[in-house]
Amino acid sequence: MGLAESIYRKNMKKKIFDKLSRRERQIMDILYRVGEATVSGVKAEMADPPGYSAVRAMLGILGDKKMVTFRKEGRAYVYRPAVSPETARESALKHVVQTFFDGRVTEVVASLVDQSAATMTDEELDRLEELVKKSRQSKEGK
Repeated sequence: MGLAESIYRKNMKKKIFDKLSRRERQIMDILYRVGEATVSGVKAEMADPPGYSAVRAMLGILGDKKMVTFRKEGRAYVYRPAVSPETARESALKHVVQTFFDGRVTEVVASLVDQSAATMTDEELDRLEELVKKSRQSKEGK
């Protein structure tokens, strides 16, 4: 696969991930948390779950959307995310930044620091400081 096709596929997966229903997103959250699961396993993890057939149908839809893959294990199918956790994190974070912070990364960081200031360790604060320094150096080097 060439670079252009790889970038296209990555961008298409991001767009698809942004268009999941609430239940599909819930299923994806479960699969990212547990790694892989059968229909029964997914259903057991859901708050106020729909019926078995509905969960199975949603997993089928997620398969059609190329969000999950599966393998047969005995009589059951075992599902897992097809999109890497890194791609999913990137897509979710981008969505939060755009939706709730008008695309302003500094507002996101400020909000997170404000909420966590009392519980942040010196090591975590040092890491943030180091990231800011590296960012400034990178910007000055351009």
